Amino acid sequence: MSAEKYLAAVNPPSQPDGVVLWFAFRGSRLLVRLEEGKAYLPLLGDISEMDLKPVRKQYLGTLNGLHCFSIELEEVNAPDGWTFQGLRRLYGLLDEDVFWVAGAAVQIVDWDRTHQYCSRCGVKTLVRPNERAKECPECGLLTYPRISPAIIVLVEKGDCLLLARSHRYTSSMYSVLAGFVEPGETLESAVVREIKEEVGIEIKDIRYFGSQPWPFPNSLMIAFTCQYAGGEIVLEEEEIADAGWYRFDEIPQVPPEISIARQLINWFVAKQESAGN
Repeated sequence: MSAEKYLAAVNPPSQPDGVVLWFAFRGSRLLVRLEEGKAYLPLLGDISEMDLKPVRKQYLGTLNGLHCFSIELEEVNAPDGWTFQGLRRLYGLLDEDVFWVAGAAVQIVDWDRTHQYCSRCGVKTLVRPNERAKECPECGLLTYPRISPAIIVLVEKGDCLLLARSHRYTSSMYSVLAGFVEPGETLESAVVREIKEEVGIEIKDIRYFGSQPWPFPNSLMIAFTCQYAGGEIVLEEEEIADAGWYRFDEIPQVPPEISIARQLINWFVAKQESAGN
C-alpha cells in the first residue's frame, strides 16, 4: 500500500467534512456489507446513523483523502444487511488498501482496549496528545501499540527451495520458515538461529527481501532470502512436522497471495523460470 493512499495520523480533524470510512469491530471481527463477491465498510458522516454506539473510538488518518476511524463495539448484532467477519476471510473481498488499513485498525482497537490501566501501578491511563501512546498520570509509564518483529526466510539450494509444514497447519500446506526476533538479536542473527533451530542446516548470503505488517495478531514480518551452506535437515519436532527441498516446478500447497511467504515463493519460481531451468 502506497503512502500516497494511506496517511496515518493520530489527531482527528475538529469537524470532518463529508463522509467517513468506519472500521467497526466487535472483538476482532469487522463490520462489512457483502455484495456480489466484494466487501464494503460503512461510509457515513457518523456511525450513529447505523444505531451503533462505540465503546471507544480512534482516529486512523486518511485513505484516498477519506478520514478513517476505528471503533470498538460491544457484543451487538450487526445491522440488517451487514455482518461481522474476521480479517482473513475478507482478503480479496475488501479493496486491498482498505484491507491493510483494517489490519492496522484491529491492532489499534485491541491495544486501546487492553491498555486502559497502567501495567505498573494500576492507575487509569490517559491518551497522550500528538502520538499513539497511553501515559500513566501517576508513575509516568508510557505504553505504545505492540509490534512483534518476526523474520521469514526463503532458503535456496540451486533450483530448489526449502519448505516446511508446521504442526499447527490443519492442512497439508507448506511454507518458508519464520520466527520471532528475540531480545538482543539482530535480524540477521535471528535468521541464522531460526533456520538452525528448526531444520538444523547452515546458511549464508542473507539478503533483505521486503516486509509486511501481519495483524494476526500484531506482527511485522521482515523477509529475507539466503543460500544453503551445509548440513542435513534435522527437524525440530515440536515445531516442524515435515521439511524438504522442492524444485521450483514441484511446489506443494503453499500460503495464499495475501502473505509475504507467497511473495517469496513466487519470486523464487519466477527467478528460476527466467533462468531457463
